[in-house]
Amino acid sequence: MSKYDPLSEFLKTQTTVQVPMTFAEIERVLGSKLPASAYKHPAWWANDEGKSHVQAQAWLSSGFETEQVNPKAKKLVFQRRKKKVSGMSEVERRYQPPDQAKESRRHPAFGAMKGTFTIEPGYDLTQPAMPAEEWAEIEQEMVAKFDRLLGK
Repeated sequence: MSKYDPLSEFLKTQTTVQVPMTFAEIERVLGSKLPASAYKHPAWWANDEGKSHVQAQAWLSSGFETEQVNPKAKKLVFQRRKKKVSGMSEVERRYQPPDQAKESRRHPAFGAMKGTFTIEPGYDLTQPAMPAEEWAEIEQEMVAKFDRLLGK
């Protein structure tokens, strides 16, 4: 059990996007004092997912990141992390130069529009968009306009 687990549990109960806190409030939640480096070095509050920063794991595992860290004013804001949106931002779907590409021969944009539209069941995609009569009418209008431009 980490010294910072109470902070993690506290943040998990928060329903807002931002949770502004003073260092004193954080110490009340923890039930103990923050280390001196938290007061001196903004880097102590970094959103580092490495195993050496157990304090960062407390807020990161709760879905928050630190922002607006001000050691002089002894305050900061915990900002809820944005949810990952699927699409071309996904690592496996980003462009990779040919020498780094996986065995797939697909273009990186393949599937980028997946889910953006639906074809109704029973709709015939091979059917012309307009009846032949409408096309003939449009063609006659275009020929007439062209003839007028040429002065015929």
